[in-house]
Amino acid sequence: MSDKKHKIISVAAELIHSKGYEATKIRDIMAAADIGKGQFYHYFSSKKELGLAVIEHFVFTWENELIHGILGSDKSSEKKLKEMLEWAVDYHENLPNMFGCPFGNLALEMSEHDEEFRKRINNLFHQWIHCLEGVIKELSGEQRALQKAQSLVAQIEGGILLMKNYQDIAILKEIIESIQLQYLEKPKGV
Repeated sequence: MSDKKHKIISVAAELIHSKGYEATKIRDIMAAADIGKGQFYHYFSSKKELGLAVIEHFVFTWENELIHGILGSDKSSEKKLKEMLEWAVDYHENLPNMFGCPFGNLALEMSEHDEEFRKRINNLFHQWIHCLEGVIKELSGEQRALQKAQSLVAQIEGGILLMKNYQDIAILKEIIESIQLQYLEKPKGV
């Protein structure tokens, strides 16, 4: 991928993450990337094509860091879960603002309006839940591992949504702490 195309995707990812897909205009992307209309259309035939490239940009990061780097590692299931929860907090602490989850935001905004967006976002959530299901099976056995994985992802995504709404990372940290207590802390005397 050319440096210019990568820059356009990176700039668009930041804008879409902060403003939303619909609110981000092509002219905003061109201004932020310091390109003209011709350059934009040289790399992308439409805003939708760029939007799908932005999803792939986020997928690449999440797959490398979360799916493969943490959940797909050879570490113990306890260590994988602990690192995943820490990653969720670190990811949002390292952003300049509390914009929320790029996938959660786009799922809320686009899933009912565009099937291609929905499928690509759903694929990432499916990967996350599937990998987490394996971790939960190792932690607590086979029973209801899929439902527990779905519930965990929903708790994390809900915590991110509340964090975004309150603009307070402490809310996400409290939800992560409650998950840690539920899955990682053993009752005293056991």
